[in-house]
Amino acid sequence: MASPAKTVAFIGLGVMGYPMAVNLRNGLSPEYTLLICDVNKEAISKFQKQVAGKGPVKVINNGFEAANSANMVITMLPNSPAVKAVYLDTKTGIISGVEAAAASSPEKKIIMECGTIETATILKVAKAVTTSAKINSSSGSSISFVDAPVSGGPMGAEDGTLTFMVGANDKASFEAAKEVLGHMGKKESIFHCGDVGAGTAFKVINNYLSAITSLAASEALNIGTKMGLDVKLLTDVINVSGGQCWVTSKSNPVPGVQANVPSSRGYEGGFRLELCTKVLQMGSELAEMVGARTVLDKPTLEAFKEASKDERYHGKDARVVYKWLNESER
Repeated sequence: MASPAKTVAFIGLGVMGYPMAVNLRNGLSPEYTLLICDVNKEAISKFQKQVAGKGPVKVINNGFEAANSANMVITMLPNSPAVKAVYLDTKTGIISGVEAAAASSPEKKIIMECGTIETATILKVAKAVTTSAKINSSSGSSISFVDAPVSGGPMGAEDGTLTFMVGANDKASFEAAKEVLGHMGKKESIFHCGDVGAGTAFKVINNYLSAITSLAASEALNIGTKMGLDVKLLTDVINVSGGQCWVTSKSNPVPGVQANVPSSRGYEGGFRLELCTKVLQMGSELAEMVGARTVLDKPTLEAFKEASKDERYHGKDARVVYKWLNESER
């Protein structure tokens, strides 16, 4: 087993986490051990087979084991309850693992959450880390918590082209995190957004805009479809004109307009409509918290919620709102 300095742990092999962990293992040198953890045993087995020969991989059971054995712990978790359990549980949590390691071998550890999680939860973990660091400062060890949510979706995770929006309280922690994140995204697309919590705010605001443009682009292209226009040509014109956006150029909602995007695969394998609704809600709540006036969030939320209730669109990529619009009566 490699030393903690040569060990990286990754917890959460979901839709995004799995390809991220694959790229991480492929990017790390063979002298590094990668620890993996997930509740889905099939995902673990598949992962082990896929990266066989790329370097040591060891399965662990929880965050405590991860932090006790690795100086860099990365999590890609689905929601706030999962984050609280993985980080804060007094028996199996990451922070407890850091404290146990500090008792025998004082070292600097960085723990990092890459999911899109409510700001309040991120700040709660950050506070627990600060408290733990103060308690254990006499041992000579240190701990830094980083929030580094991603943008780019499953396709970006698979291609290793994700954007990371990083909240870190000091430059050294950011640089250490960037070195590892660079295996899963482009180094020029890894941004130090500010202190812990800022990364999450950047991500929520980005998703707020992305969700609203998904509906706006779908509405525009559906107007073209209903008029009998050549929608592929319409897309080409939009993409060199003022209406161009990421949705029209990178994940067009109209089936057949672009190859290898969710709409051309039955809206499978993308950013699920329900998750898009969740992050738009997070953006709306953030706006309320800071007193920013909004106009478009509430009608967009209503549209997403209505589409989600229909079993034809439930669970599909968020750009399925185009299909929902197209098949709805005015």
